[in-house]
Amino acid sequence: MKLDAYSHILPARYFERMCELVVDAGALRRWLELPALHDVEARLRMMDEFGADYQQILTLSSPPIELLAGPADSPALARLANESMRELCDRYPDRFPAFVASLPMNNPDAALDELAFAIDQLGARGVQVFTNVNGRPLDDPPLRPIFTEMARRDLPIWMHPTRSAASADYASEETSLFEIWWALGWPYETSAAMARLVFSGIMVENPDLKIITHHMGAMIPFLEGRVGLGWSDQLGSRTPGGYAALRERMPLRPVDYFRRFYADTALSGSLIGTRCGLDFFGAERVLFGTDCPFDPEGGPMYIRETIKVIDALGLSEEDRDRIYHGNVLRLMQLPLPAPAAG
Repeated sequence: MKLDAYSHILPARYFERMCELVVDAGALRRWLELPALHDVEARLRMMDEFGADYQQILTLSSPPIELLAGPADSPALARLANESMRELCDRYPDRFPAFVASLPMNNPDAALDELAFAIDQLGARGVQVFTNVNGRPLDDPPLRPIFTEMARRDLPIWMHPTRSAASADYASEETSLFEIWWALGWPYETSAAMARLVFSGIMVENPDLKIITHHMGAMIPFLEGRVGLGWSDQLGSRTPGGYAALRERMPLRPVDYFRRFYADTALSGSLIGTRCGLDFFGAERVLFGTDCPFDPEGGPMYIRETIKVIDALGLSEEDRDRIYHGNVLRLMQLPLPAPAAG
């Protein structure tokens, strides 16, 4: 069984509403070019290439809900997304055995209400957040109860990067050029969000918190030495502000809290990067995820290449099973689903 823990979708009813809300129609070009993103029949045909034992956990595609609607309207949009996801899982249970709920993060009280409704009433097995909420960090005090509640429920949080060309790479410029904001900016976003969750105390206060970082923990595994000896063990040596005392109050080295995150294999088919992430997190914290359908073929290529990478790693059968389905099922507290009929 290959259970894709990080594939993206825009259910038809939600996608229709999203198109109404987007001010700049040109901004929709990328999504419109990918039929498997919003046309479920196209998606099912694409999935057929990988046989009856390939299934997907559904997560809502970017853009974040809070970019589409203000605090007064985002709760209804999140509800539409979650109910639409539930409908897909009910209609195709042998293709989509579970979904991840979306939250109106620009309305923290409503986000907690939607979290409870989506899990308790709709059967979501986790929630998705983005690495910032319209520029606010995830450790912002009004957002912290979301992490506490998910730790209490012992269900995972999927964390997806968000950043746009409006985040310039140089102070002398107004926008990011050459899609640097995406290729390099998104890994930075994920890494920075992980750091805020560690150093703000959220990971310390919630030792059972389970956060799945998209794209194999981004920059953190590759920068293990810099994060460990360079940062964790010398925090506060470069800047004032009590950082050294913060480090001393942490029961573990900061780098060890970074190892407590989970990570998916959505690295656009990178064998080198996957090896690095596995060395850092360990096979018990890595999940098969593909980023479907955001590849040059519009869906199957990232699935095909990710499977090829995992099968080339020389893993034990036990570790392969952990990565392909065991870890995500354990996190979501679900049994192994049956293969699709036919």
